[in-house]
Amino acid sequence: MSHLLESLQVGTLQLKNRLVMPPMATAKSGGDGKISQELLDYYDEKSNGGAPSLIIIEHSFIRMDGKASQNQLSAASDSDIKGLSKLAEVIHKNGSKCAMQLNHAGAQADAAVTGTEPLAPSAVPVPPMGKVARELTEGEIADIASSFARAARRVKEAGFDAVELHSAHGYLLNQFYSPLTNHRKDAYGGDLMNRIRIHLEVIASVRAAVGDYFPILLRLGACDYMEGGTTKEDSAAACREFEKAGVSLIDITGGLCRYSVPELTGQGYFSSVSQAVKQAVSIPVLLTGGITEPQAAEELLIQEKADLIGVGRAIFKDSDWAKNAVKALQ
Repeated sequence: MSHLLESLQVGTLQLKNRLVMPPMATAKSGGDGKISQELLDYYDEKSNGGAPSLIIIEHSFIRMDGKASQNQLSAASDSDIKGLSKLAEVIHKNGSKCAMQLNHAGAQADAAVTGTEPLAPSAVPVPPMGKVARELTEGEIADIASSFARAARRVKEAGFDAVELHSAHGYLLNQFYSPLTNHRKDAYGGDLMNRIRIHLEVIASVRAAVGDYFPILLRLGACDYMEGGTTKEDSAAACREFEKAGVSLIDITGGLCRYSVPELTGQGYFSSVSQAVKQAVSIPVLLTGGITEPQAAEELLIQEKADLIGVGRAIFKDSDWAKNAVKALQ
């Protein structure tokens, strides 16, 4: 049997194959972040046939001051639960499992949308746009951890199978993780353990909110690919701590460089990092990045670069890609 078609256990979640549709922003929500019919139709089409075993819903804001853009999906209010439950139902009826990605944009929040001053670990420029925001106090950091927990509770109540914490692409948790954007002198800055202190506090808060058995995934911007930024060695060490804290799966992507790097090309261009993380942890590792060919996905699994393969742009362009890939490998 094809490696891509093998089942996999992720915490308490049973996945029927190794193919994942990763989170991709659609801007199809209502202006208030509520579920729209257009968004339901989009995920109905992408999950039709249930070929990706897991669909991770696009990044969703946990509170208004962390909203990245107009028409971003919301998990910030209990009034969101009813709409989110419809989304989970649509995906489940098509045969896929679903997780929801939670995010605070930090310095990348859009002040024109939020009506508030953006917040960040440090008042320094954040690539790629070079935005500068106000430095968070320690009390505000604790409030953000609580906001992640409340949003995660809503995700569980809405019927999702897992929740994913977004620490990539230059958003708030990634800003804490990278020494390029975290210049703090307190317990949340400096060495790696201090820079992931907020992650560990968020994980603990979320775990308390969702209980012992609900899977928590973490998307890590594993390398910045910038001078003085995070490295794969940092990520291997950080992911060992995330596993100890109770994370069920690590989802590898880019850091401050976002989801592509000019000098990295080919199928699975973050695979050297995902392999380093996979060798450091015992929980499953998901790899995304430029994967457009089923056989390439198969080879990455055979080479033990990752345990799961995320295919984003190819599925975005062709909703039948996953179904056709599964057929081709059967």
